Amino acid sequence: MRLSRKKQPGGQAGWAGQAGSQSSKPGQAGSRASQSGGATQSGQSTSPAQSAQSSPAPQPEGRKPLISGNWKMNLNHLQAIQLIQQLAYALEPDDYTQVEVSIHPPFTDLRAAQTLLDVDRIPIALGAQDCHQEDSGAFTGEVSAGMLAALDVKYVIVGHSERRQLFGETDEVVAAKLKAVLRHQMVPILAVGETMSERLEGTTQDKVASQLASVLKGLPRDQRESLVVAYEPIWAIGTGRSATPQDAEEVCAFIRAQLGQMWGEATANQVRIQYGGSVKPIGIADLMAQPNIDGALVGGASIEAADFARIVRYRFEG
Repeated sequence: MRLSRKKQPGGQAGWAGQAGSQSSKPGQAGSRASQSGGATQSGQSTSPAQSAQSSPAPQPEGRKPLISGNWKMNLNHLQAIQLIQQLAYALEPDDYTQVEVSIHPPFTDLRAAQTLLDVDRIPIALGAQDCHQEDSGAFTGEVSAGMLAALDVKYVIVGHSERRQLFGETDEVVAAKLKAVLRHQMVPILAVGETMSERLEGTTQDKVASQLASVLKGLPRDQRESLVVAYEPIWAIGTGRSATPQDAEEVCAFIRAQLGQMWGEATANQVRIQYGGSVKPIGIADLMAQPNIDGALVGGASIEAADFARIVRYRFEG
């Protein structure tokens, strides 16, 4: 499947596949018509599913939802190209207007992904999964924030629970990585969250507050509003279990309140807070309807184009 630009009514540029006379989009679960209860792509009818669903909670000005796909250690550079093409084909121009989308491939895929996004003008932000806190040096196997910035990376995840648990990263290391990301004019996505034992002990808020205070201490005023915080309950990552929308909202609201205590309410209200932890198309609309959830950090579902596209298009789920 080769993708080319196609003009939509009104002059907007969309994506069209060129594969003979095929009209179905790769990476999509069925045709757009079947998803919308029989509505045509020309927009002549209104989708019953769309009109019946509850509207997502309006986001305050400046908090555009951010849906990020963390590919983890999956897909080589050729598979990455295919997935990006399928995703671009599954999304419509208005999806990018409503939601910001970022993908976080493995390091070895970044150059191929960056080239494709740039050459084909696909409005998806490039992200990375981690970086080293130093700008250069004798750190075998590591990648610096400056190297990522040179590839037009916009977002970098720092403090993911897998980095903390499997590689022993402390809050001090995470804080240094966050500063490195900001030093190179990129946006950190700071992951915080509790284990199952901490949740059962009732210390979720203590754990999250400690992580926020340790990592964000002394962050300059001009770098605060662009920060993204991802609440990822460790017990939900890769387990198939997910926090209920109410549980996720409770912790995300607590995170915003903590930021408000640290920086003031006005600044805290500009920070985007994502939920991450076994995010799937089913249930995404309920999560995104919560007033303090501004997006999702998606793991396994992000390497399936059809699933990730449905998550991006959460406003049509329900």
